[in-house]
Amino acid sequence: MNISQWPIEERPREKLLAQGAATLSDAELLAIFLGSGSRGQTAVDLGRQLLKQGGGLRALLVRAEPLPRVRGLGAAKSCRLQAVVEVARRCGAAELKRNDTLRTPLDSAEFLRTRMSGYPYEVFAVVFLDNRHRVIAFEELFRGTIDGTAVHPREVVRACLRHNAAAVILAHNHPSGVAEPSESDRAITGELREALNLVGVRILDHFVVGTGKPVSLAQRGWL
Repeated sequence: MNISQWPIEERPREKLLAQGAATLSDAELLAIFLGSGSRGQTAVDLGRQLLKQGGGLRALLVRAEPLPRVRGLGAAKSCRLQAVVEVARRCGAAELKRNDTLRTPLDSAEFLRTRMSGYPYEVFAVVFLDNRHRVIAFEELFRGTIDGTAVHPREVVRACLRHNAAAVILAHNHPSGVAEPSESDRAITGELREALNLVGVRILDHFVVGTGKPVSLAQRGWL
């Protein structure tokens, strides 16, 4: 049965107009963006398949890899959903602007969580700050495999000099979702601290991003 044959109050678009977007299920919301289904399935059915294969709505929105392959998801529908995903990522990340100030560890943790969760591989990133802790830039410097990534202190020093940074906040993600810092995480933090001390750049913190709240090495007393 096509959605047009459903009772009016059950159709996603009409339901949204009458009752508001908050009343729609995740599959119904996706159906609005998909616009239509395919032979033998409605847009809501297609939305349910995407949610099932993608691991839920949040996993779809934060994923850094292509959308799952689902029957009925052609190029046009895929483009629409990828645009939605990117809009959600940009809004959720609350992009830091130059001269914004990171006043608390919570500010930094939330920004990094929204920017770096959901990657299927490890990413090492740096927030560059001036001497008043105002943001100069955010960069993902290294990318690796699901098992880790190689971090080169020389390249981090070079990036700090390029941005004329006085301080930095380091961050990397654990694709497993477990944000507990490893011994190698602590070791590379020590190496970077020694390298950056030589050029007068302070490390304010190093966050490990996984599922849930990022873990701060500074709060653990490891900086």
